[in-house]
Amino acid sequence: MPRPLPLTEHCADPLARAEHVCLGVSPFNSHFTVDRIADLARWAMSAFRGFHFFVPDGPSAFTLEALGYDPVRAAQKAQRQGNYTRNKIVRALGQICVPDPHALILDAAALEADSAYLGLLSEAHHRFATDPEFAEQCLGATGWVLDRRLPEGEHPTRDQLRSAVRYFLAELPMFVGTVAVAGVGSSVFAYHQRVAFLERLYRGELSWRPLPGQGFVVLEQAVPERVE
Repeated sequence: MPRPLPLTEHCADPLARAEHVCLGVSPFNSHFTVDRIADLARWAMSAFRGFHFFVPDGPSAFTLEALGYDPVRAAQKAQRQGNYTRNKIVRALGQICVPDPHALILDAAALEADSAYLGLLSEAHHRFATDPEFAEQCLGATGWVLDRRLPEGEHPTRDQLRSAVRYFLAELPMFVGTVAVAGVGSSVFAYHQRVAFLERLYRGELSWRPLPGQGFVVLEQAVPERVE
């Protein structure tokens, strides 16, 4: 089972309230095997009253465009990978007999009609366009994403960052307000890696702040105890 660590002191209370967790599953990331997703679901079911998986499938096309794919091919590749990722989640939830697994997946199709998500997405784009400091922080986080996709020794250009940042902006509503999207009083977004942008966000160092009741936890894999 994973061990959740609050990203900042602000995140400890939403974790302790144990109302809801949103589990991020990145397309094109081999970390998320069916067995690992099943383990995440077991943990979520045992530790929280409700949970969802977030799959940024449609927005992953923006990353592909920044890497050189034309928009049509990028969208096709993102759709195929999104289908593959959703199928893994459905298979994982089937292993542990979760009914109606599709209802627990927040992907582009589910969110494109969600008014809370769309409102937060509009706010993300507005702040990116009008707040230079916020925009630079978003571009920095986007560089962290792109660096892992480029050949060793290469770094993203400014144009690549401005193209790919649309992926990060599409994720931001979930970091800022899963509580609103899921319609719950408190929630934590859970992922297995730290991102410097999110530490600043949850420490209140950016112009945009998480909604009340929103937290973030870093998932560490628990080390099995040794039997002497």
